[in-house]
Amino acid sequence: MKTLLRLKSLTGAVALGAAALLSPITVQAAETAICYNCPPEWADWGSQLKVIQSRLNIQVPPDNKNSGQSIAAMIAEKANPVADVTYLGGISADTAKTAGILTAYKPKGWEKIPAELKDPDGQWFTIHSGTLGLFINKAALGKTPLPASWADLLKPEYKGMVGYLDPTSAAVGQLGVMAINLALGGTYENLDPAIKFFKELQKNQPIVPKQTSYARVISGEIPILLDYDFNAYRGMYKDNAPVAFVIPKEGSVVQPYVMGLAKNAPHAENGKKVLDFVLSDESQTMWGNAFLRPVFADKMSAEAKKKFLPDADYARAKPVDLKKLGAAQNMIVERFKNEVK
Repeated sequence: MKTLLRLKSLTGAVALGAAALLSPITVQAAETAICYNCPPEWADWGSQLKVIQSRLNIQVPPDNKNSGQSIAAMIAEKANPVADVTYLGGISADTAKTAGILTAYKPKGWEKIPAELKDPDGQWFTIHSGTLGLFINKAALGKTPLPASWADLLKPEYKGMVGYLDPTSAAVGQLGVMAINLALGGTYENLDPAIKFFKELQKNQPIVPKQTSYARVISGEIPILLDYDFNAYRGMYKDNAPVAFVIPKEGSVVQPYVMGLAKNAPHAENGKKVLDFVLSDESQTMWGNAFLRPVFADKMSAEAKKKFLPDADYARAKPVDLKKLGAAQNMIVERFKNEVK
């Protein structure tokens, strides 16, 4: 009889254990959202992903695609989508919309975003922006002076020192082409000045990575990289590296970065929660603390603002026209492939 009672007790315990395994707590712990192009080393996405998991109980695995690779993957996966949301350089926003890989979603706070920084249908919206310039490891330059202009990069003393992300796929690489083009007298329709510049730069044996190269600048492997202010400030103030940021005297541009909900996203509701979060006061302040300009400018702390170059330097950097920039994207890629590479 005692044996029978023990067996009944054991059976009950097993049943309770099985019920616990199927409890809502276990299901909740498995919540996921897939973001394409959310690399932890870029724009301090690493901190954002940790807070998203902490606040929303949603795990977003890090993803190191660039904008072009993200769009290509989402097009290839249209029949069986993997991504829930994507993060893209503004130059790629309308390209993604035209490709039919995004779907309309207007997150909390959408109405406060300036009209020129969002799709009127809600397929993409800006979360922050960065200014393009020269991210420089001063120690790696040795006795070579700090470049002050785009023209300086063509001088023989910078041979083997200059890097830029591949414009045939990376949004920041494409923006670099347009920034130089506009600074040297070109237009969104006429890329001749930039193509001439990059052809000349080939004589200096530039370094052309395809992916985010923050660590390579910090280590000195790439002494000068066409990159954003937020990466340079991160190097200065977070990693205490001997780096500087220069906005070339001919001028530069400010690029918005956008996000959108993937069409037929497998975890759409989680994706929407992530998109709501990146416009929240907490997230917007975090972007500012990571040295990006949040789309809601009032959320940048005074302490973060003090770490930027003076406003007089930033006066040389102009906002891009996203429509014209997007329309020029294919031309940038094709001309670079055919005339520079």
